[in-house]
Amino acid sequence: MLKSMTGYGRCEDTIGDRTFLVEIRSLNGKQFEALLKIPQLLKPYEFDIRGLLSERLLRGSIECTVTMRVNGAAKPVTINTDLAKSYYAQLRSLTDSLGLDTSNILDALLKLPEVIVPTTDAFSADDWASFSRILLRAIDELDAHRTHEGRSLEIDLIERIEHIGRLQEDVMRVEPLRREKIRDHIRKTLEEQVGPDRYDTNRLEQELIYHIEKIDISEEQVRLTNHCAYFRTLIDEPGEGKGKKLSFVLQEIGREINTTGSKAYDAEIQRSVVLMKDELEKAKEQVLNVL
Repeated sequence: MLKSMTGYGRCEDTIGDRTFLVEIRSLNGKQFEALLKIPQLLKPYEFDIRGLLSERLLRGSIECTVTMRVNGAAKPVTINTDLAKSYYAQLRSLTDSLGLDTSNILDALLKLPEVIVPTTDAFSADDWASFSRILLRAIDELDAHRTHEGRSLEIDLIERIEHIGRLQEDVMRVEPLRREKIRDHIRKTLEEQVGPDRYDTNRLEQELIYHIEKIDISEEQVRLTNHCAYFRTLIDEPGEGKGKKLSFVLQEIGREINTTGSKAYDAEIQRSVVLMKDELEKAKEQVLNVL
């Protein structure tokens, strides 16, 4: 079974007076890369979050966004009353000496540096344990999406490999006829150039065998059959992270197809080779999305 590297997962839950929304998007990538967008409260746990994502998602370009909403009467800020009193005493003295109106002194006071400061909340170990469960649920949802997408990839890849196999059957059907055509063409050319009775037939037969052996494609077809069979076996194997292996097998399949084309010297075989290459390129594009 295959999994796609593309997926989306989402989970929202409340811890104490905070509600967390976790959204994770995944796209294909050669390695694991994670872009985190998390609130300041979770910054001390950034490496733990990355570790969970890496362990469960293995590979791909991951974007994880965590938004936090404070509920109820929670106070996200505090007032430094001691500092405010000190500022107030000085401001009152200044306004009295200048004869200014003191009705707006509170507005001015609250705008002074460090009078209002963010609450220094801490995220406890229990809070982190609860949040990690939210994160894991989002990861599980993304993983389910990957599995669903992987089924479509699997069907498409198997169809393309099977089409390559059918085209290979066409090549093997034409192969014996190709040898006879090459043999007849060489004889005809030689008779036209030197005459039908003016060459050594035994020597000609030896040269024909040598030439036909040089352009023989039977070994390439055996290896191509084996590679295609291994590709299907690899898809059916349990486990994840098969995308790179499948890509390597497709490279080997491509090598045998190219060699067949270079040895073909036959229009019908060349046509089949072109169609096989087309299927192979489409398969390579799809494998880039496989986990």
